[in-house]
Amino acid sequence: MNNAAPKAERSRGAFLLDSTSAGVGARGFDALRDVWETQIGDVFQLPSFSPATIGDLRVKGRAAKVRDVAIADVRSVSALAGTPGDDHDAVVMHVVRRGRWTLDDPPDPGRHTVSAGQFRLRHFVRPYAFETTPHTTTKILALPAARLSPLLGDRIITGPADSAEVRLLVAHTNMVHENIADLGPAGVHAAHSALIELAKAVVQGQFDDAEPRLAPALAQAAKDLADSHLADPELSPAMLASQLNVSLRTLQRAFAASGESVAAYIRERRLEEARLALSAPSGRRLTVSELAAHWHFADSSHFIRAFKKHYGRTPADYAASTSPAES
Repeated sequence: MNNAAPKAERSRGAFLLDSTSAGVGARGFDALRDVWETQIGDVFQLPSFSPATIGDLRVKGRAAKVRDVAIADVRSVSALAGTPGDDHDAVVMHVVRRGRWTLDDPPDPGRHTVSAGQFRLRHFVRPYAFETTPHTTTKILALPAARLSPLLGDRIITGPADSAEVRLLVAHTNMVHENIADLGPAGVHAAHSALIELAKAVVQGQFDDAEPRLAPALAQAAKDLADSHLADPELSPAMLASQLNVSLRTLQRAFAASGESVAAYIRERRLEEARLALSAPSGRRLTVSELAAHWHFADSSHFIRAFKKHYGRTPADYAASTSPAES
């Protein structure tokens, strides 16, 4: 467990929690309650869990607060069930990557399920019951109703978790988790502004690609997308721009803001994967020609030149340096 911000700093807070170890049980809930109340409870109250959940709470997660926005990433081994806290006038978004998150939508009748690969966003003004299946992975955002309800109204926004707007919002929340401990007042303000603008983009189904505050989220979303398609021969800056619903120029401008280029990022990540492959035991190691083809370099010569320029030695020299010495 890690408290990333001091108690006196009320504009931000963060923690990590892992109660997946055998035998943790109710002690895991006690730890979660204590750190939640300390770090983000003034923005988003801890849900009231069912007795069965408390007795067998096996979750791994992280949460962060940026002013009046709370973000929680929850990977649950056990099933979860309960209701949120009483003070629940917030716009809540669930992005489910694995498993299912089922919730009531008062005053609407019936139960509604967010399945893996989907998201759901709506304004809740009263507690609602929820439950999950075991092994569910979910990102939950609690956003200020005053900033979003004028756009949202009574609508429920649903859709695929890989839509361009959701990709950008998720990428930004991940950057918040990674950097919140180092954010000063200006950083907190910038992170919060981007969170609100990206949440608005989800509601509207489009974002302002000329908004400079969103450039870091756009670049990170493109990197995340590229990382998941490194072996795809169709991977290119144009493909990433198309998937993220922006122009190629807009994507290039977002990368340029941090001194990078889209093509260089793709090439360097492929080189890194090739380097890791060269460290494999010799019996399972691909040849230089095979690596060049697998990572979509024009030919072996182009791959060797790029590898040497980046790492200061040829692939063969690198492979030799990682091989165990013969006795």
